Amino acid sequence: MRIGMLTEGGYPYATGEARLWCDRLVRGLPQHEFELYALSRSAEQEERGRVVLPEHVTRVWTAPLWAPADDGRTYSRRERRRFAECFKDLVRGICAGEPEPFAAGLYGLAELAREQGGLYAALRSETAVRAVESACRAPGALRSVQRAQVADLLDFVDELERLLRPLSLDWYEDLREVDVCHAAAGGVAALPGLLAKRFFGVPLLVTEYGVQLRAHYLEHSADASPGQGGPGATGAGRGAPRPAVRALLAAFHMRLAAEIYARADLLTPGNAHARRWQERCGATRDRLQTVYPGMEADRFATVGEDPDCGDPDTLVWVGRIEPAKDLIALLHAFAEVRRAAPDTRLRIFATAAVPGYLADCRSLAAQLFPDEAADAVTAGENPVTFEEIGGPEAPSPAEAYGSGRVVVLSSVIEGFPITLAEAMLCGRATVSTDVGAVCEVIGGTGLVVPPRNPRALADACLSLLRDPERAQRLGAAARARALELFTVEQNVAAFKEIYLRLLAGGPARPDGGIPFEQPPEARVPGHWTSPTWAAPAAAADRTPAAPAGAPGAGPGAGEARGAGPAPATTTTTEATV
Repeated sequence: MRIGMLTEGGYPYATGEARLWCDRLVRGLPQHEFELYALSRSAEQEERGRVVLPEHVTRVWTAPLWAPADDGRTYSRRERRRFAECFKDLVRGICAGEPEPFAAGLYGLAELAREQGGLYAALRSETAVRAVESACRAPGALRSVQRAQVADLLDFVDELERLLRPLSLDWYEDLREVDVCHAAAGGVAALPGLLAKRFFGVPLLVTEYGVQLRAHYLEHSADASPGQGGPGATGAGRGAPRPAVRALLAAFHMRLAAEIYARADLLTPGNAHARRWQERCGATRDRLQTVYPGMEADRFATVGEDPDCGDPDTLVWVGRIEPAKDLIALLHAFAEVRRAAPDTRLRIFATAAVPGYLADCRSLAAQLFPDEAADAVTAGENPVTFEEIGGPEAPSPAEAYGSGRVVVLSSVIEGFPITLAEAMLCGRATVSTDVGAVCEVIGGTGLVVPPRNPRALADACLSLLRDPERAQRLGAAARARALELFTVEQNVAAFKEIYLRLLAGGPARPDGGIPFEQPPEARVPGHWTSPTWAAPAAAADRTPAAPAGAPGAGPGAGEARGAGPAPATTTTTEATV
């Protein structure tokens, strides 16, 4: 089977979202052939390189969302009128919250790009700005966008061009040849799959372990805070977007999510929390199937199988140090714990950190424990330590979790709590705040308290510190649950069954194609190919790979299937077999 996988800001790049689970899924299904279509978010991400891909990844296409993509294409007067009509429908759907005009405009722009070329210049034209202004001022427009100023309109049009850039790519033309199109995220990443579904009837599967619409809201909520920028900012170095721009972008993402959820053949949320978001945006239950993310249980086996390892008087926190994790509340809770149990320690292990917030946490720890900090100079100990995964004390996440008997999660915002599932695989008892999918993940194998409540967090930690046998029972139950639900094996098995079901139950394609009508060996050169009829067809369907060291050629480059002409400024092809 041929799977076309769509990603944004992640796999196959070495950093980014959805990198690990995509890599584990691809490697877990070597019997299938994968083609990757990846959108990158920054130059830094591309500079850090890509992961080594297995041999059954036969094609890699990439395109940047961060760089200008002017293809020099200009439209005739008739084409400009057609663009204006489609774009007017699109922005009317955005500003008034109407799904029908939005869908008509989106597919109309895609068809125009398919016939005439890229949309870069048209989307940044005065015609586009005036269309957005008219939609914002029209009766029925959302109140939050009615007062948009010229600067807001220019910023929104600039950002909208980036978001709609996949419409100018010809990826959906290549996706017509795959058996299943799998978007590893919703939002912009799923746009090529949405077009392949629209034009060629290719089954579309959308997986969201973190709902993209929710992530957008959270990013722009952070951008709105004084002194904070973030990944949602419109343009490098331009700071947080203005309120009207945030409202327009939120309306666009809402309409795009609703369209994706309405058209996808199957949605696979990573947890019930994500599933509820999708249902609120219009997804129907008959096209929803929860598939939990898979983690490598073997990495945590040594710690998980040794219930006596770790200091019984140590609390452990692991994760990215940022405001959403609410380490401030954790430090206040630990101050309460220290009053009742003076021998207790708190070890904070950072996988990454926001520098300003890390400095605030260190400063608060010094204020809460001044005497202990002074004694630490001579005694060599401090009740609160800030360490890094990969450091001398905890070179691996398993050793970090194994340094104590109780793991704490203090977040105020959480999707699927990966660190909590890892702690469960390590057989640790957990104390968590009731946010996101926390209750669904632990399933009664840990203690849950309200967020932003240091007193409740401290009481729960003390109850486990004072009853080590209970903590051990909860840890054993947590490990059993994690091994049943959150392993790579269950994740791969679920998607293997889903791929076959989508292929078997999918509707007939508009182009008349039949799944498996061309055997896999027809695309592979070899001695069985008949020179009388198969060789010309095979030759017509292949493009020589770039020589070693040439742009677009990856390590171990061989041959890549031909895909027809592609926009030279936005896509590159790489052979991996």
